[in-house]
Amino acid sequence: MSTVQLYTKYTRVWIPDPDEVWRSAEIVKDYKEGDKSLQLKLEDETLYEYRLDLQGNELPLLCNPDILVRENDLTALSYLHEPAVLHNLKVRFLESNFVYTYCGIVLVAINPYEELPIYEEDAIYAYSGQNMGDMDPHIFAVAEEAYKQMARDEKNQSIIVSGESGAGKTVSAKYAMRFFTTVGGSASKTNIEAKVLASNPIMEAIGNARTTRNDNSSRFGKYIEIGFDKRYHIIGANMRTYLLEKSRVVFQAEHERNYHIFYQLCASSSLPEFKDLGLTCAEDFFYISQGGDTSISGVDDADDFEKTRHAFTLLGVKESHQMTIFRIIAAILHLGNLEIQVERGSEACSLSSEDEHLKNFCGLLGVELSQMQHWLCNRKLVTTAETYVKNMSLHQVVNARNALAKHIYAQLFNWIVQHINKALHTTVKQHSFIGVLDIYGFETFEVNSFEQFCINYANEKLQQQFNLHVFKLEQEEYMKEGIPWTLIDFYDNQPCIDLIEAKLGILDLLDEECKVPRGTDQNWAQKLYDRHGSSQHFQKPRMSNTSFIILHFADKVEYQSEGFLEKNRDTVYEEQISILKASKYPMVADLFHEEKGGVPVNPVGKGTSKISVRSARPAIKAANKEHKKTVGHQFRNSLHLLMETLNATTPHYVRCIKPNDEKLPFKFDPKRAVQQLRACGVLETVRISAAGFPSRWSYHDFLKRYRVLMKKSDLAKNDKKQICKTLLEDLIKDPDKFQFGHTKIFFRAGQVAYLEKLRADKFRAAIIMIEKTVRGWLQRVKYQRLRRATVVLQRYTRGHLARRLAEHLRRTRAAIILQKQFRMLRIRRAFLRVRNSTITIQAFARGMFARRTYHQILAEHKATILQKYARGWLARTRFHRVQAATIVLQCYYRRMKARQQLKALRIEARSAQHLKKLNVGMENKVVQLQRKIDEQNKEYKLLNEQLSTLTSAHSSEVEKLKKELLQYQQSQRGDGNQLLSLQEEMEHLRLELERAHGERKVVEDSYMQEKDLLRKRISDLEEENALLKQEKEELNSRILCQSEDEFARNAVEENIQMKKELEEERSRYQNLVKEYSSLEQRYDNLRDEMTIIKAPGHRRNPSNQSSLESDSNNPSISSSDIGDTDDVIQQVEEIGMEKAAMDMTLFLKLQKRVRELELARKKLQTQLEKKEQESKKSQVIETNTMTSEQEDFAYNSLKRQELESENKKLKNELNELRKAIADRATQNNSSNDVQDSYNLLLNHLKAANEELEVRKEEVLILRSQIMKAAQQKEMGKNMLKERESIPSNASWPNSDRHVDQEDAIEAYQGMCETNRKTEDWGYLNEDGELGLAYQGLKQVARLLEAQLQDQRRKHEEEMEGLRNQLDAMQEELQKQQQASLQTLQLSPEVQVELGLQQEITRLTNENLDLKELVEKLEKNEKKLKKQLKIYMKKVQDFEASQTTLPADRRPHDSNMQAAVQRKEKDFQGMLEYYKEDEPLLIRNLITDLKPQAVSATVPCLPAYILFMCLRHADYINDDQKVHSLLTSTINGIKKVLKKHHDDFEMTSFWLANVCRLLHCLKQYSGDEGFMTQNTPKQNEHCLKNFDLTEYRQVLSHLSIQIYQQLINIAQGILQPMTVSAVLENESIQGLSGVQPMGYRKYISNSPEADTSYSLDNMIRQLNTFHSIMCDQGLDPEIVQQVFKQIFYMINAVTLNNLLLRKDVCSWSTGMQLRFNISQLEEWLHGKNLQQSGAAQTLVPLIQAAQLLQLKKKTSEDAEAICSLCTSLTTQQIVKILNLYTPVNEFEERVTVAFIRNIQMHLQERNDPPQLLLDFKHVFPVSFPFNPSSITMDSIHLPASLNLDFLNKV
Repeated sequence: MSTVQLYTKYTRVWIPDPDEVWRSAEIVKDYKEGDKSLQLKLEDETLYEYRLDLQGNELPLLCNPDILVRENDLTALSYLHEPAVLHNLKVRFLESNFVYTYCGIVLVAINPYEELPIYEEDAIYAYSGQNMGDMDPHIFAVAEEAYKQMARDEKNQSIIVSGESGAGKTVSAKYAMRFFTTVGGSASKTNIEAKVLASNPIMEAIGNARTTRNDNSSRFGKYIEIGFDKRYHIIGANMRTYLLEKSRVVFQAEHERNYHIFYQLCASSSLPEFKDLGLTCAEDFFYISQGGDTSISGVDDADDFEKTRHAFTLLGVKESHQMTIFRIIAAILHLGNLEIQVERGSEACSLSSEDEHLKNFCGLLGVELSQMQHWLCNRKLVTTAETYVKNMSLHQVVNARNALAKHIYAQLFNWIVQHINKALHTTVKQHSFIGVLDIYGFETFEVNSFEQFCINYANEKLQQQFNLHVFKLEQEEYMKEGIPWTLIDFYDNQPCIDLIEAKLGILDLLDEECKVPRGTDQNWAQKLYDRHGSSQHFQKPRMSNTSFIILHFADKVEYQSEGFLEKNRDTVYEEQISILKASKYPMVADLFHEEKGGVPVNPVGKGTSKISVRSARPAIKAANKEHKKTVGHQFRNSLHLLMETLNATTPHYVRCIKPNDEKLPFKFDPKRAVQQLRACGVLETVRISAAGFPSRWSYHDFLKRYRVLMKKSDLAKNDKKQICKTLLEDLIKDPDKFQFGHTKIFFRAGQVAYLEKLRADKFRAAIIMIEKTVRGWLQRVKYQRLRRATVVLQRYTRGHLARRLAEHLRRTRAAIILQKQFRMLRIRRAFLRVRNSTITIQAFARGMFARRTYHQILAEHKATILQKYARGWLARTRFHRVQAATIVLQCYYRRMKARQQLKALRIEARSAQHLKKLNVGMENKVVQLQRKIDEQNKEYKLLNEQLSTLTSAHSSEVEKLKKELLQYQQSQRGDGNQLLSLQEEMEHLRLELERAHGERKVVEDSYMQEKDLLRKRISDLEEENALLKQEKEELNSRILCQSEDEFARNAVEENIQMKKELEEERSRYQNLVKEYSSLEQRYDNLRDEMTIIKAPGHRRNPSNQSSLESDSNNPSISSSDIGDTDDVIQQVEEIGMEKAAMDMTLFLKLQKRVRELELARKKLQTQLEKKEQESKKSQVIETNTMTSEQEDFAYNSLKRQELESENKKLKNELNELRKAIADRATQNNSSNDVQDSYNLLLNHLKAANEELEVRKEEVLILRSQIMKAAQQKEMGKNMLKERESIPSNASWPNSDRHVDQEDAIEAYQGMCETNRKTEDWGYLNEDGELGLAYQGLKQVARLLEAQLQDQRRKHEEEMEGLRNQLDAMQEELQKQQQASLQTLQLSPEVQVELGLQQEITRLTNENLDLKELVEKLEKNEKKLKKQLKIYMKKVQDFEASQTTLPADRRPHDSNMQAAVQRKEKDFQGMLEYYKEDEPLLIRNLITDLKPQAVSATVPCLPAYILFMCLRHADYINDDQKVHSLLTSTINGIKKVLKKHHDDFEMTSFWLANVCRLLHCLKQYSGDEGFMTQNTPKQNEHCLKNFDLTEYRQVLSHLSIQIYQQLINIAQGILQPMTVSAVLENESIQGLSGVQPMGYRKYISNSPEADTSYSLDNMIRQLNTFHSIMCDQGLDPEIVQQVFKQIFYMINAVTLNNLLLRKDVCSWSTGMQLRFNISQLEEWLHGKNLQQSGAAQTLVPLIQAAQLLQLKKKTSEDAEAICSLCTSLTTQQIVKILNLYTPVNEFEERVTVAFIRNIQMHLQERNDPPQLLLDFKHVFPVSFPFNPSSITMDSIHLPASLNLDFLNKV
């Protein structure tokens, strides 16, 4: 396709403009060949006719597509020319506020004249390790590329920073150096990076000055080499300087200043150490006041001077040397103020010896005043015969003085540079270096002199090197891709360089003229005309004979030859230098003694790198004559050395652009920008790139973007390269417009824009087709809908007409009937109306006469009543008047008294004491009521118990008496007297029982009365409490109104401040711990063989002494909150009632306390009702148990007899067995049969003994029961007298009786089993066996009944639970019904959305419940597996020990085994070891222990073992052993962690063990605060003799160190995969788009393959971390804090990367990012970590993803964004909006107006200025106390630990 075909309608072009340089316009009419003009429409909608030059065939330059605007790399533009470059820079700078842009290998930096938050340390870490094209352009990206290439290619690098004065060169160089010092920090902690940065303020003070273009302009060039070792850590640096502007010391133009150091010293002249300098304000000195204004707005010279002095100190400059430096600077100021007197009648000059400035000058430099006075005004002329002293004229004296001042300052400058190099020098061998060149850019002024000539000469050399390097890179890229290389014509400035530095060039002629005795500037200019008049790069001005013009690469510059010779000679009179050499100050003398060795003025050859540097091209030879060391000669030599160094390194270029001359922030002047772009070589780079194939695409990206232009048959092929080739051959007919490389396709300029046009046309045609089809379908649907509606309307109309006719007929018939009936009704109604009227008139007339009579009588009666009441009223009014006057007097008096009391009450109410009384009284009443209720409940319980015991005793006694009565009746029926006595006794007992019931009723009545009284008192107190609350609220409101909310604000602010201080203190404390650990590591590295510092000792104290105070001071251990009301009241009393009145938390807690009391009262009431019901039931049961007592007595007596007989039989059998054993033993002791029988008999004997013991216990039980029954019988007689003294254990509870009878039944059954063979049924019946069986059956029935009652009770409880569930379900059903009713009122779309949301929430809740259940089952399964492994191991050990035993020793060993088991049973949880085994213990348990070795045992087993050893040392009271064990443990753990510093599993393992050991030391310390959850067994294991509080503190520090190491390891593993997994991972395929690649995208990729991680990789890694920490028993609180820190790092790294990358700020990336974050949130829910706060750390990232997805057009969108993005700062929101890039041309960019609208909405926010998040921020960690439920005696030592030397105690 020809270029002419691109000039069609709607195409945009660039046309020249005098103001804006270039202006865009749109073609209105298609261009055809031969047209003389183009019809254009400008941006302001005006038409413009652009004339074409047909001869030159020059059409206007084409604009790039909108998708290519704001590209990071200018070489990615399809049309690569000057207006495209200028427009892209302008749009990025003004609309997006981007100051950096790539242009191939050049970084273009535009000075914003404003501080931007893109240079923090977080930005350094964000760019560290990243490829140059992956992130937004930045100076840090260039520095990282240089650092990476140095490490990868092992080749020295250099960064060349150039630009005009005020373009930001010095700042860019400083940022690059700061990047290197941060990333390549010194490994030896020599602070070398701080020294490198400290050189900046010194060099700025002595080498920078204010100019008309820049307030901090560098007036010298410098090249800093930063040296690195083999590990690429900084080891030193070296600095070279070039061409200091010495003339500024004695002269400044208007609105300029001298060097900063002069003004800094004058601003600090009031300091006591500077009194001797004789300085005053800067306006008093001639050398520094010529520019007018001596101050700079926003700059504090005194503060900068302090920084300069601090930098001198940091670089090792002694205080004496610093004072000498300041003396020399002050002397230069005094030299400029000398008053030169001209003698009358002659040209001779002189100085007064009384001149104060002369005295100060000589005194400060330590020289003789008379000699300096003489030689400042005279000079020495030396001839071959004589030496003359000649007076100088005034002009000569001033020149000599100025030359001396410049020379002194130059020598001082060189001395400071040399000492900086000495301070930065290192003895370590330098492996490589990175050089940073900060040098002046191309300069042209109205008057250009020698300085501008040298500067432009240096820029010519640098531009030549730059062109060659760019050309070389282009050639390498083409050869790498296999593209045919064609020579590109580029500008070569070698002729201009030869004009300046070749033989008989400008510099040679200048040096030659300086040697001529009477050489002048005019003669030198004439020689230049004669010698170089014919040169292409040299011109003579028409109107001048002393100027000359040189055509530089950037522009032609006219130089004035005046002053060239003087500046090149740099003449200083030798006599003055000799005086300075004789100074009494050694440093002053040393400054000028260096010239003897022929050292040049600038330190060209000193301090250079030791690396051998060879030039890429041979240097130009100097002239044949031996030159004197002129300034031009020195500068040429130093420039050649610099070029040799740069040619030996890989250069990186930074071109600084000054956007405007007014130094206004973010103002862009296109004219000034184009001048600098031309001068710095950026446009030359663009031209070289555009001459070849500037646009380059990989095959994959090209196919992905332009597949819409391909045919379906082509896409079926597998070879991407062949598909692309086929497509391009079809679309672009000219094969020269593109080339196919190995990995990329190369396009010439404009071809990508042509392809974009074809792609847009294809999309436009497709859209038209879609629109046509959709519109046709919509019209058809509309027609069909209208037709159906018409048919329906016709049908309904016809039906309506038929129905209307039928209705008319029905109504006509009905009307006739209605008329007939209506006429009849009307006549009847008229008759009835007349009749009723007559009757009514008669009735009213009769009533009227009757009423008249009645009213007359009534009026007379009322008159009498009125008279009576009137007289009474007159008397009462007289009385009320007197009474009212009296009341008024009383009211006035009482009001006066009330006001006085009100004032007193207000004073009292404002006082803290009043509120304290109110609160204390109310609290005391509540507490008294609570105590009274408790006492009432206790009394009620005691009374119930006593009543129950009395009733049971009475009932049992009555039953026993009945049984005895029956027995007596059977035995002695004739004994009537005894019967009467028994009857009397029974009557007596009945009376006592009735009396007891009466007393019980009295007690119950009194209890009920007291209960009612208490309720009344509680209600009264509640009312009083409510009144007090109201009074308190009124008082609080009054106080709040009077103090205008100051106290509340102060309280809230103090609370927030205290929280902040706590967090800061905690973080500060942990940072100190971290620094301590790093210092300790340094100490270990230096002294590996030395012993570790002695740990803090310990002291003895009683075991019950509390040590909570020391633990409470530890910020990493959380303390329990105060939740009780008494504690709150005590706090209120401590802090004062004035603040407590304003603290509403106390009032809320009191309310909570009152509610608790009410709940307790309700519970007591319910308990009381239950007890009353139980008492009623017990009365019913008592009547039933009366009959069973008699049977129990007979049963017990029979059982006792049987057991006694059985006991006798057993004793007899035992004696017989012993005799038989003794006889057999005497007969044969050696035979095996005897041994077996002996063992058998022993077993029988043991069984018999056991049975005998059981029988004895049963007999004792029965006897005790019989004795109890007898005692009850005796006490029943004296029950009334001794009722209160009966103990609670005197009764025989039913539960005990049931248990004893069951035991007795079992014993009886056993006896029956043994005697069944020898006894018959008759014998058993005689002994009462059948009765006993009957009793047993009854007892079993009772047991079954009790079980049935228990089951019934459980069933009732279950029913209550089900009822509660039913109520909850009903409530939920009602809520759902309400929600459904609400949703039904909404629109169908909203109903669908709400239904989906509800269903999703329901499913997620069910899913979470199921996950929790699965996790619980998995945990139980793991625990069971661990226990099974432990038991299997025990069984295997036992079997192994059994198999190793010999057969003949098994019985003996079995006895021994039984003894060992008995010892295990008595194990006290202590382990004993010998002192010499301690290293072995540490080695086996700590140093050589692997976490896998104890994975199947109890978690944190080493901590338990160490604590058990510690317990034994405490038990034997051995303080040395305790100290040694704890010290060795801590040191061993530190060594293991240092050895495995990157092992997550090992670090987590020891963090869990150290925390568990710390918890054990607290749990068993004896402190009551730590023993609340201990079991009695655990309380027995507490330490007895030592207080280990200090060691707890040391272990707490160690825990913090291990935690920080764990976090560092986790972050080190996850950080490389974070960006790839979260930001770049395409979980949803097909969303991402492709944009054109820039130069950086293909040049900066490393040869190694980039590792990319998916989100699944990250989640697998998180699962690994979680499983490791959980398996090793790490506390859940610590696990939560670990993941909170990890997720914060993920959020910070991802968000920082998002804020620095333009390619990921799109809608599709936002969708991908939100999906990936939801996966992480789901993982947190799956692991039950939602309470850890980890999800909250992802909120900024979530809001950033939502910001990318939101609509960004209207003001409503802006408000929505501001309300949504609360966790993002204003700068982050604006940065994302500026970075937002459409994936294709159908999306719209964010407009500048919308961004300004966002900024206006966010003005009220007080956001921090930083842009990036600090991903290295560590949250303060806390280790809450977590006691263990495992007892020490239950821990098993596995054999795999090789701890056989430990003995269980």
